[in-house]
Amino acid sequence: MDSQDPRRLLAQRLRALREERWPGRKVTQPQLAQALGGSKPLSVPLISSWESQSNPRIPPLNRLDAYCALFATVRSFDGDRPRLLSPRDMSDEERQEMAELKQELTRLRNDALRATALPGEADPASAIEESLSAGLWRFADGHNITIVCARWPTRMLNQMPYTDVDDPDYIELLTYSDLDALFELHGHLRAANPGNQVHRRIAGNLAADDYSSHLVSLGGTDWNTATSSTLEWLPLPVRQVADWSAPGGQYFEVDENGTTVQHRPVLEKVPGASPLEVLREDVALFARAVSPFNQKRTVTICNGMYGRGTYGAVRALTDARFRDRNAEYLRSRFIGCEAYCILSRVLIVDGATLTPDWTAEHYRLFEWSR
Repeated sequence: MDSQDPRRLLAQRLRALREERWPGRKVTQPQLAQALGGSKPLSVPLISSWESQSNPRIPPLNRLDAYCALFATVRSFDGDRPRLLSPRDMSDEERQEMAELKQELTRLRNDALRATALPGEADPASAIEESLSAGLWRFADGHNITIVCARWPTRMLNQMPYTDVDDPDYIELLTYSDLDALFELHGHLRAANPGNQVHRRIAGNLAADDYSSHLVSLGGTDWNTATSSTLEWLPLPVRQVADWSAPGGQYFEVDENGTTVQHRPVLEKVPGASPLEVLREDVALFARAVSPFNQKRTVTICNGMYGRGTYGAVRALTDARFRDRNAEYLRSRFIGCEAYCILSRVLIVDGATLTPDWTAEHYRLFEWSR
């Protein structure tokens, strides 16, 4: 293999991190396997394959994330056993070092992946794997994920077929609100997390174990009690006002520069249409934080004033055309933050819900991080 082959250059860099990162402290392959795997240590032959100079294997992106956290600070190796520090436990300098390592190793890995394809040919399977592994919906193996939706109100369920549990044709999923968002996200989570269980739950029917998993709440505070109860624990400067009895009583309210600003959906009156007002633009909240129920897991909220906004918030990080750039935007803005959120427009054109591009300023209404 050519000494300048991108796969070999990545392998050389990984070995150099282990052996030369800190003068006088050489990390062994068993130590690295323990640190990267935690309670389930990786195999030493796997570490060796990533460092091989003859036939190197390309590690998945989530393992490179662990490399970056591990080698961002020598404190990872304090004590009897090496450990991964959480970004919130790092100093600003250590978080900056982690971000720079992330940029370098991701570039080397991308070059290595391109080298595996035949000249002039793309490698679509590798590109899809790369995108899924790099996305913000990728979690560590062995971490359960729970998606929570609201149940339709009884008055609505009574108007829908197959929602009576005693009906021979009963369809449980018809009782879930935000089905577009649920269907989209569930499939993406399963594809991105083959080593994890992905559960769906109705708000109000969660078990204790569900709260200790990675928790994803879809839909607003008016129906989804998981969203409202989670927001009570998270000091986000964003509030949803959903007074459906009053005209104009539906909006997101944010605290910005000492003032309160309202962001409202856009409805257009269309003569002869049913309903008379057609939604042209929704407002969507995407929020993620360290879970208040389990400090080693996350909570995520995808919430619109209407179902289109919830769907748009999900699609921002699942749509193959936009997810990579949106994920990179969030990383560039919020790396190392224990909580952050973004409020954005979701456009509806000829009945189609368009995916928000967070790299475009006119889509972004408000950002916040802690």
